[in-house]
Amino acid sequence: MVKIPPYLQPGNTIALVCPSGYMAIEKAQTCIDVLQQWGYKVKVGTTVGSHSTNYFSGTDEERLVNFQQILDDDEVQALLCARGGYGLTRIIDFINFRKFKKQPKWVIGFSDITVLHSHIYSNYNIATLHSPMAGAFNDGGSDNEYVQSLKHVLAGKRIKYECATHEFNKKGEAVGELVGGNLAMLAHMVGTESDLKTKGKILFLEDVGEYLYNIDRMMRQLKRSGKLNKLAGLIIGGFSDTKDTERPFGQTAYEIIRDVVKEYDYPVCFGFPVSHEKENYALMVGQGYKLKVGKSKVSLEE
Repeated sequence: MVKIPPYLQPGNTIALVCPSGYMAIEKAQTCIDVLQQWGYKVKVGTTVGSHSTNYFSGTDEERLVNFQQILDDDEVQALLCARGGYGLTRIIDFINFRKFKKQPKWVIGFSDITVLHSHIYSNYNIATLHSPMAGAFNDGGSDNEYVQSLKHVLAGKRIKYECATHEFNKKGEAVGELVGGNLAMLAHMVGTESDLKTKGKILFLEDVGEYLYNIDRMMRQLKRSGKLNKLAGLIIGGFSDTKDTERPFGQTAYEIIRDVVKEYDYPVCFGFPVSHEKENYALMVGQGYKLKVGKSKVSLEE
């Protein structure tokens, strides 16, 4: 059984950290304010609004040191990655999870943070939280149902999500631990210490800004490495801002994915609200869920 970190209580501390790309403190301020309004204390890591002058929030060593400090901090009950981007792959093999294994806490985020979700689940069987990050709180976003889902999950509220059907769906029911995240990161981790175990699991996938041919290549990487063979079910989220070559690839992202998985008989849901856009429900990686793909609606619940 997967180990679930303790749900949060009023007065607990959530720490913000940028283990990958740079984020100005001003862009995280609304998130900080709202978390405090939710009743939590907030600790801001040195990598948030750092003095970095390049893409990253600091050097590999600076990002590793700050992440390790917060991961081991007894005063911190949840670690919210303020943004993703790229960079965790450069430090993941040097993070020491010894204390974290004994005293798990919530690790929160998506996109590049998929590296952490996969690594922690595969190696330590501890649940993490794929969810909106600091930028989602801006411009009134903290009031929408997707950011609110983060609030509810952190407090231990059991949630049932529903979404509309899609013409590519394969109807059916599946029960299993939920795993997944960003397609590019999952394909990138195949064959590494962070590689995701998918047999008997409900896998969810999303991505942003990819060329269509690369989506095809990454899906076939997952297929050839056996990641799609024995799933309990498959959830396809948003694939936004896709790009095409001058000579068109000839298929949309969903058409590509449909064709890659057409031979399998497990239920498949397209268009689930998990993405790089506003529509991004908080999902517990490693938690057991039931997926129902029906004729008139789709539901996912613990």
